Amino acid sequence: MSAKPASNKVPVTVLTGFLGSGKTTLLNHILRSNSHGMRFAVIENEFGEVGVDEKIISEEVDEEIIEVMNGCICCTVRGDLVQALQRLHSKVAHFDAILIETTGLADPAPVAQTFFVDEAIQRLYRLDSIICVLDAKHIRLRLQEKKPEGVENEALEQIAFADRLLLNKVDLVGEEDIAQIIADVKAINTQAPIIRCTNGEVDPTTLVNIGAFELKRVLEMDAEFLNTEGEHLHDSAVISASCKFTGDLDVGALEGWISELIGKHGANLYRYKGVLSVKGKAQKFVFQGVGMLFSGHFAPAVWAADEPRESRFVIIGKHLDHEELLAGFKACIATPPRFSVGDAVVARVGGTEKRPQWAKGTVICLWDDGNPYRIQLHDTNKTNVWAPSDDDSFVRAGA
Repeated sequence: MSAKPASNKVPVTVLTGFLGSGKTTLLNHILRSNSHGMRFAVIENEFGEVGVDEKIISEEVDEEIIEVMNGCICCTVRGDLVQALQRLHSKVAHFDAILIETTGLADPAPVAQTFFVDEAIQRLYRLDSIICVLDAKHIRLRLQEKKPEGVENEALEQIAFADRLLLNKVDLVGEEDIAQIIADVKAINTQAPIIRCTNGEVDPTTLVNIGAFELKRVLEMDAEFLNTEGEHLHDSAVISASCKFTGDLDVGALEGWISELIGKHGANLYRYKGVLSVKGKAQKFVFQGVGMLFSGHFAPAVWAADEPRESRFVIIGKHLDHEELLAGFKACIATPPRFSVGDAVVARVGGTEKRPQWAKGTVICLWDDGNPYRIQLHDTNKTNVWAPSDDDSFVRAGA
């Protein structure tokens, strides 16, 4: 069934929220749901030069996707948003509504402004709602962050302009923390309902095609809302490092590098994510994290026979060394193994870092299930072990 409004203007829902709050997870939840009976076009915006989110968006859903890359949708690529909306309208027969996922550093005000100050866009579309996703684990830290003079706190602006507030990842904090977050958020936005959730699992019918955006309310909050001369300044200490290449990664080396990165930079890592081709695996490896919280898994989707095995990643954070990040990631590229099938080796089979236990064995397989080596030990049971990394801490040349 079609939920297209009687006015024939296409409804647009803007998904906003700081980096790592769970916007793409929510977007996938909406796309997979059958409850709304709607077909969506999707506009993606990423702060870095390399797009990742369009690779994470559900592959099971056949959607029209336009990606607005390299910059913040509220300033440097705002003109691209207008052009994307105009191009999409030529395909309006294929969808009922548009979902815009902004970068986590975007101020939603200029995005919303587009639907009222551009006459062509105003004739074709109506801004239906602004949905702000909040990371319950980190939102208070973001709101308390001190910015340079003249630089807006994006997390605060995102909350202020929201029509619905999704307090996501509530499973990571206690009730006392939740109560304090709600109090902080209500001090910024008294009108938007706050919905608790985990993994963005909210009934989509409460978020899309709901007619929640009210220009009058926004003008009461910000009398200069329709002033197109305003400028949005980003914190110059925040950088984005991104990379993509055709080839395979050593997932063990990657996880070790990310662990070192987290230990060194911690809370300054606003967001890191990637879709990777792992040597020895048919499935795509998806990783993402915020601060010291990291998760990575092999997705059900496999690399198609005619699809280039391309790895891409983006890291956004504060006080980071761009070249150091790129060098660290590229160091995880899978290299030719030191040993061949049939070589005698000594494999680490237990113990501690200071007192590891070793056993003699023979290499019987290379790049098995993402591991550089599968080794058969020289014991009575012919036990098989796997070396997760090709270095002397896990496997050495045998006698």
